[in-house]
Amino acid sequence: MRNPPFARIGWLLRLLLLELTVSSPWVVASSAQLPQVVPLPSSPNQAPPSEDPNRERAEKDMARKANQEREAQLKRDTERLFKLATELKDYVDKSNENTLSLDVIKKAEEIEKLAHSVKEKMKGN
Repeated sequence: MRNPPFARIGWLLRLLLLELTVSSPWVVASSAQLPQVVPLPSSPNQAPPSEDPNRERAEKDMARKANQEREAQLKRDTERLFKLATELKDYVDKSNENTLSLDVIKKAEEIEKLAHSVKEKMKGN
């Protein structure tokens, strides 16, 4: 019979692997829309934003750079998440049903926080 803390860790690992396989950041980031840019009101003697090609180009460049940075952060975070999950599995494999290391619990909590952060970044928040 499995010890309840180990059952939670096993559940967490399955959830993590499912999250990484189902919502890969490379798929989400490449298909994500660029952020909407709201034009500021212009003065009467200034051309509307839609008629200023330099401004449009600058806004698109800024949005593209922001999206590229978000994608790079997602890649770093998922690599870290994978490393943490591997470390957690090693900790669990080394323990037995009568002992549960404090390191295992801390590692699981760290994974939960990072997984939540990755999920929020994938949503674009």
